[in-house]
Amino acid sequence: MAEKGKLFGIGVGPGDTELLTLKAVKALKSVPVIFSPKSSKEKESIALSIVKPILEEREDYKKLMLVAPIFPMIENKEELEKIWTEASEMIAQYLDTGRDVAFITLGDPSIFSTYSYVQKRLIDRYEIETIPGITSFTACAAARNKALVEQNDILSVVPKIDDRLGEVLEYSDSIVLMKASRNTSDLEATIEEKNRPKEIYSVQNCTRENEKIIEGFSNEKPYLTTTIIKFSDD
Repeated sequence: MAEKGKLFGIGVGPGDTELLTLKAVKALKSVPVIFSPKSSKEKESIALSIVKPILEEREDYKKLMLVAPIFPMIENKEELEKIWTEASEMIAQYLDTGRDVAFITLGDPSIFSTYSYVQKRLIDRYEIETIPGITSFTACAAARNKALVEQNDILSVVPKIDDRLGEVLEYSDSIVLMKASRNTSDLEATIEEKNRPKEIYSVQNCTRENEKIIEGFSNEKPYLTTTIIKFSDD
């Protein structure tokens, strides 16, 4: 029986290929199977576009196995569980033949990443190494040339606003809205009306060629949009 392969969960950063870590590049230059999930058959994988220049440098590029499972943006938990399990078993088939597999994901693998659902299902069966990546919100702060938090500030990272919004606004010094394309006008009005001095800015397509920094909330709200609210109480 062949020795089992190793799974690498690789964070590919916010968009600029040059922001890949040295460790990520090293793995990407040797792993024979690349899993690059995307939201639909029609859409290109943003994560794959980031690592493609690295992959194309490989002498065996034409023999490289590129697998693109569909991870649709739905909220049906039962259907998602099925999709995550199927993807995990697909990866397991490659690992069982002794081949290493890299699962690439935008930003960092530990922050709202589809990789985490695969990781949970396979961690007791295979050797797994998670390689961190630069997050979208730290890249946005760098693009703005301002710190996210200082001294004893509290940073809150919010993927979706719910009835906890009041407490988040009350006790956070900086807030990152990760999926800003989901922002509603009511949400934005609530934040802007909060009686605390603050700076609000949004970054679209951070570190990519079409990067755009916007004062306040983004009206266009493309998929890769992050909004940062930084309170400046004395």
